[in-house]
Amino acid sequence: MQLRSTVRLNFCSQLWNTLRRSMFIQSQETPNPNSLKFLPGRPVLDSGVGTRDFPSIQSAYISPLAKQLFRVDGVKSVFLGSDFITITKEHDDIQWQVLKPDIYAAIMDFFSTNLPVVDEDAEQPQNSASPDDDDTTAMIKELLDTRIRPTVQEDGGDITFVAFVDGVVKLKLQGACTSCPSSIVTLKNGVQNMLQFYIPEVKSVEQTEDEVDKTAKKEFEEFEEKLQHELFDEEKQLEKDLLDEDEIEEKKAKSKPNK
Repeated sequence: MQLRSTVRLNFCSQLWNTLRRSMFIQSQETPNPNSLKFLPGRPVLDSGVGTRDFPSIQSAYISPLAKQLFRVDGVKSVFLGSDFITITKEHDDIQWQVLKPDIYAAIMDFFSTNLPVVDEDAEQPQNSASPDDDDTTAMIKELLDTRIRPTVQEDGGDITFVAFVDGVVKLKLQGACTSCPSSIVTLKNGVQNMLQFYIPEVKSVEQTEDEVDKTAKKEFEEFEEKLQHELFDEEKQLEKDLLDEDEIEEKKAKSKPNK
């Protein structure tokens, strides 16, 4: 395990050094002190595309690059040009010295993936907001749609709103999240903490399951129990076989004439 971790650390270090050598990202100030222009030293958008403005993470669903940059805490908007990326931070209190290393890393990581900067075929995620929602529920859904779901979707899963009852937000995990061993930690340490920070009315977050989920979970538990019984029987049989072999060897040893 330690050797594997060392190899992985060495590989990441070599990859980072390679990216640093292959990309020399410069930054330039703009008339707006809350916006900074980054030049990665390579084309960002094709010349015929023009520019793309992403004022929020919701609008960035067609741009893997913009979505990755929005994952940097403190980024308010992303603007893409032919050879530059303009980042606007959320407020004056955030220092560029703190943001810039994470933005550099996000840009380097993206250009190492060979993903398209803009994917015109990407489907727009559904908004869960409803005109019948009260103010608190609407705020919960907005936070889920803008700050939480995009990050979870990047990891192959999704979180959908089910209900808000007596201060408890009930959510349904989908995709990779359903079988992820850290899903409860994600709910409590990630989703719950963020919702409680912005919405004092939220007391806790709970995962809910529909009938299909319950049936699938029950079948899996039954299969797991059956598998454990089979493994137990195999272990018992193996122990018996070993004991039989020991008895045979012992009888052979006793049957040999003493010299």
